[in-house]
Amino acid sequence: MNRYFSIVVLVAGFILFTLVNNLMLGSVRLDLTENGLYSVSDGTREIIGDLEEPVNLYFFFSEKASEDLTALRAYSQRVQEMLEEYQLLAGSKINLHIVDPEPFSEQEDQAAEFGLQSVPVNQAGDALYFGLAGTNALDGQEVLPFFQPDREAFLEYELTKLIYNLSVAEKPRVALYSELKVEPGVDPRTFQPTPGWIFMDQLKELFQIEKIDELSRDAIGSADLLLLIHPGTLEDSALYAVDQHVMSGGKLIVFVDPLAEMVVPEAPGMSAPSGSSSELNRLTATWGVSLRDGEVLGDSEAALMVGGADGAPVRHLGILGFTNQYFSGDDIVTADLESINFSTAGILDVDEVDGIDAKSLIASSSAAGSLDAVAFQFLNDPAELQQGFQSTGENYSVAVRLSGKSLSTFPEMSGEETHIAETNQLNVVIVADTDVLSDRLWVQIQNFFGQQVASAFADNGSFVANLVENLSGSSALIEVRSRGQFSRPFVVVEELRRLAEAKYLKNAEDLQTRLAETDRQLSELESARVDDGLLTLSTEQEAALVNFQDEKLRIRKDLREVRHSLDQDIEQLGGKLKFINILLMPLLLTLALLGIRMLGLLSRGHKA
Repeated sequence: MNRYFSIVVLVAGFILFTLVNNLMLGSVRLDLTENGLYSVSDGTREIIGDLEEPVNLYFFFSEKASEDLTALRAYSQRVQEMLEEYQLLAGSKINLHIVDPEPFSEQEDQAAEFGLQSVPVNQAGDALYFGLAGTNALDGQEVLPFFQPDREAFLEYELTKLIYNLSVAEKPRVALYSELKVEPGVDPRTFQPTPGWIFMDQLKELFQIEKIDELSRDAIGSADLLLLIHPGTLEDSALYAVDQHVMSGGKLIVFVDPLAEMVVPEAPGMSAPSGSSSELNRLTATWGVSLRDGEVLGDSEAALMVGGADGAPVRHLGILGFTNQYFSGDDIVTADLESINFSTAGILDVDEVDGIDAKSLIASSSAAGSLDAVAFQFLNDPAELQQGFQSTGENYSVAVRLSGKSLSTFPEMSGEETHIAETNQLNVVIVADTDVLSDRLWVQIQNFFGQQVASAFADNGSFVANLVENLSGSSALIEVRSRGQFSRPFVVVEELRRLAEAKYLKNAEDLQTRLAETDRQLSELESARVDDGLLTLSTEQEAALVNFQDEKLRIRKDLREVRHSLDQDIEQLGGKLKFINILLMPLLLTLALLGIRMLGLLSRGHKA
């Protein structure tokens, strides 16, 4: 009787605890995960806090179609909980709708109207929806067609970017300054019209691109982003205009080059090298980044194959194809890219500067070294570059992101009334190549029934678009970086398994070695002893056989003990984890939250 009474008391206590938790602690949050998976960043809080008009979010997930997809259901729960956290922060400014688009329902039609992606999950043709749509008061619409589990680290960024895009009425304004002919023009050598570069066409579809002819504070104006492509040699007045743009919180993307191969000579017969280099070292050195003068990055591991002087393929140490192993995997700009091609790229030296976080977006392999830019000006055979080339074993930065706090490069201008001396919103990306933007390195143009069709074979265009998209948004959005994975392996358990398997394999190898040696000895003895065509066992053979059988049994016993020890260690660890997760931690958290709640009530009572 006492036992049944105890069970009733426990059940009643659990129900009472749940009610108290929901009523008194429903809005309290305490995230103890290692990477803060359930906490939103300060950037997200700022963007949500700046919402002026309500935003409607429609989260679509097919419950029935996902019944057998345990991992996906767990991830969908994570997405929903993150959205609910956003709604809790925003209050009435975010209206969250959880939608289950069952087959042939109005909800499924709504998902299709938003343009969400459906994925077939079985032979019956059942479709799974797992996406997000958002609308604002001005009929604006943003969609995440499908939440890819492999992009889980960027979940917060994608959600926050969708909300930010719904909160702004106009496309970001990008001011472009370049000494390269990136837009349609006329070739001075042939006087024939030249098309614009493909990356420019892509940017103009997404942003307000305004070409400026000079670098001045008036020309840059209120641009969200300043894009410099091969700026050449700039006067101090131009450098100061760029400096003040950055000091005022403006974002900056710079493409510089020790040898810009796309520089067009002013007249036929003239050579381009005199204007083929560009750097902003006087400005960027303040931030700890400098482009090496007259040095081109060579990399024997990333070098692409080109035609040599005799037509045979040869690796060109200056034309490099970097794959995703050379990219920063935790930066939204490069996370999804597969390959980017560079040509005569430079080397960025990065030094530590107090208050500035310098992060390499793209770096060479350890088989890289420096080449003299002069060697490329009259290069006839790419194989010549390999003569005397030596790798240093270092990984050289080709693209660097800078953020944090910085002082102006021009402190002598502090007497000016409009001078801005410092910023705590430094957002700059420096890329040591301009040829990376040229069509020849990433896109093939084909004529299709009179239409020019561009087919990309590398991600150069996506790299530039990602950069501009990321930096043209608010500074708060840029601060939203990647998080850790929600689904994490049991590291301790895996380590136990590895140790046990290593021990298991060692014993197994010993068994195989001893077995082979015993077989060899038996073969020698058996071949030496044949009586009337029948094989008989000698005393030595019998002893060897008995020894082998005993050894085999002993090693099998050892293997069983290893396996038993492994299982026992894992079971003990599992028991400890269950006790901590199911009983101890919930109890401690409940007591802590109740204590915080009671302190709050007591403080309000004293004030009253």
